[in-house]
Amino acid sequence: MRQYIVDAFTDKLFHGNQAAVCVLDKWLPEELMMNITRENNFSETAFTVKGKDGYDLRWFTPGGEINLCGHATLATSFVLFNYYEKDADDITFHTMSGDLFIHRQQDEIAMDFPAYRLNETPVTEQMIKATGHTPVRAFIDRDLLLVYEDEKTIREMSPDFGEMMLLDGLGVGVTAPGKDYDCVSRFFTPKDKINEDPVTGSVHCMIAPYWAEQLGKKEIHAYQASERGGELECRLQGDRVVISGKAVLYSVGDLFVIEGKTK
Repeated sequence: MRQYIVDAFTDKLFHGNQAAVCVLDKWLPEELMMNITRENNFSETAFTVKGKDGYDLRWFTPGGEINLCGHATLATSFVLFNYYEKDADDITFHTMSGDLFIHRQQDEIAMDFPAYRLNETPVTEQMIKATGHTPVRAFIDRDLLLVYEDEKTIREMSPDFGEMMLLDGLGVGVTAPGKDYDCVSRFFTPKDKINEDPVTGSVHCMIAPYWAEQLGKKEIHAYQASERGGELECRLQGDRVVISGKAVLYSVGDLFVIEGKTK
């Protein structure tokens, strides 16, 4: 089975966010997909199967399957456009979050995602204890989003991941206005057994709508300030968020697995 490793939301190797992409003829048993994911130990491994009108796409973290992942979708799109659908400029993915519409535009890939809801929730002592700082606002959907006043707070944040496990939401995004970007962020996912996700498309389905409203603009230039770092271009279109980025191939390999056993 062929597997590709791609650095997403970057055009430089060893930056952005790593994702493994497995292009399958048919679905593998879920236990085997989880074993492959844990063996890779990236924040996400994507599995895709071609159908009659697009591709089915699923994402797994070392902690289990999730319903939406931006960087692994970008990585999968990059692989398909470059190795399987060389003459195509558009791909539709069928996913747990509905259909995702992908468009290749020169050296970038644009991904049409559903926007998350900004359900405001009270700031709690547990949020302060987990992050070490007091957010000015908090929002909840699949993930928890905490808003801070200062970019420096985001860049220097050293969370208590044990305390963070007690917060609502699958992951915890933190964001503040940026000096060189519209906003900066980080994303922590200890519940998925990865403490920090380097560059995250899905959390920008919350971050982009928030900053678009605050700044009075439809297009947001975002930076995720992890150690690897990555840039995202986000555009609001009604209840959708178009997230664009670049990707670069790190490796191509064959996995010698069948029905959960080594050949």
